[in-house]
Amino acid sequence: MTTTANPLAAMSAETTLALLWERTRRQGDMPGFTKAISAILGAMRGEDEQEFNMTQTVLTDPVLTQKVLRLANSGMYSAFGQRVNTVSKAVLVLGTEAIGHLALGLKLIEELSKSLPDSEVAHIEMEKAVLAGMVAQQVTAGCTPKVAEEAVVCSILHTLGRMMVSFYMPERWQQLRQRAAGGNDDEAAEQVLGLSLERVGLAAARHWGLPANLISGMRRVAPGQRGDTFGHGDWLAAVSTMSSQCADALWGDEPGSFDAVSALAADFSAMLGIAPDTLVAAIEKAKVAAAADLSIAPLAKPAEKRALEAASTRMRAEGNRVLVSGVSDMRDVAASASPGQMTSMALETLYQGLSFTHAMAFMRNRRDKEYTCKMGFGDGVQAMMPDMRFNDSYEPNVFHAALNSDRVIFIENARDSKFAAKLPGWWKKTLSGARSFVILPLCANGQAVGFMYGDWDASFPAIQLSPAEFGLMNDLRALVMKAVERRRLGEIAALGRVS
Repeated sequence: MTTTANPLAAMSAETTLALLWERTRRQGDMPGFTKAISAILGAMRGEDEQEFNMTQTVLTDPVLTQKVLRLANSGMYSAFGQRVNTVSKAVLVLGTEAIGHLALGLKLIEELSKSLPDSEVAHIEMEKAVLAGMVAQQVTAGCTPKVAEEAVVCSILHTLGRMMVSFYMPERWQQLRQRAAGGNDDEAAEQVLGLSLERVGLAAARHWGLPANLISGMRRVAPGQRGDTFGHGDWLAAVSTMSSQCADALWGDEPGSFDAVSALAADFSAMLGIAPDTLVAAIEKAKVAAAADLSIAPLAKPAEKRALEAASTRMRAEGNRVLVSGVSDMRDVAASASPGQMTSMALETLYQGLSFTHAMAFMRNRRDKEYTCKMGFGDGVQAMMPDMRFNDSYEPNVFHAALNSDRVIFIENARDSKFAAKLPGWWKKTLSGARSFVILPLCANGQAVGFMYGDWDASFPAIQLSPAEFGLMNDLRALVMKAVERRRLGEIAALGRVS
């Protein structure tokens, strides 16, 4: 009798790592990891041009640029006595190492948050890593930037072995999880892979060339008192161990998660030098942030989120069909409809197709030198119309900016405090309940004749308009302007006949 080899026979440590590197090369990097790490570490290792390399690396990412400048201008560095306006100076103020850790932490959280592996189990491990980073960020909020960012990176990478195996070796991950059956995953990993998951993560970190201090901080440690040889690397390892265990307890949002977190805080308090109550409060802050930012964790109520997203997707698909049909209807009557009729058709199409809370058309009255709302859809619009008028003289706000540029402008978050100065008084008086809005200028021969406006209040899911939707909005306003131009040419011809 012949037997077939078991494709999932136990592997040696060497075989496991060789297969892992081979699959990494074949499948590509785990979303964004090695590319981001290589660029940042390359900048950190630079010699004569170290600061310049780090500046270049930071400037390639607008989000990172703003975070670095904000940190350089924080109270922690106010002793420098002057505002830091460039990344180059920020690198000199903070140092390449601190910014390197800051960049690593931000990039890893960013890439993990947006990655969606085919395997849900891999996605779960990545979300837990993000959550561990959030915990570490809150726990180390009072530390220096370098220490805080080191702790965040070490905490994200603390379960790197789990992420690597679940992402690149899903069949082995399933096998070891079945063998562990709710018990010790590392013991099962030794049997299935020939080495623990912790050793897989450390091997990957060395394979990438991570700095020794970060690799040291990725270690798993048992809680207890600080020994005589306790150093910074041990402290980092304690933070990342506690953060990753907190993430494991919080992710599933089980009834006993608070008790588990409280026990971890009590266990690690002496080693971290932070009071248990302070640790618990920091972890609770991380939990609140995670509930808003994570996508599939029970902590983030994914069933509710997914239902809203699915409803929004269906609404958008149906809305785009309405926009396409509206453009077609307007083209059918373009030769005979008046500007007012075309504006009414366009506004109704926008209101229905984009599910606006309010939609309005404003026209410019050159004699009175003002813009006034002439028509609108949505609750309360008729009552607001008398207050929706403003002078046509230029003012530094978003409406005049849109009219001067003759471009559709989409404001995603009108409630951002930094944006308040760009909103005119009449809008704040009548439409301040809007979270997002769109302005569609109507211009002829470089002169504004009016605009269409639509907004969404907070009851509508957060929205990002697609290029197709921008294209359809431009089609609608172009058809309205053709009617305006046709009437203008008709009036000129009539004047010629009279004269």
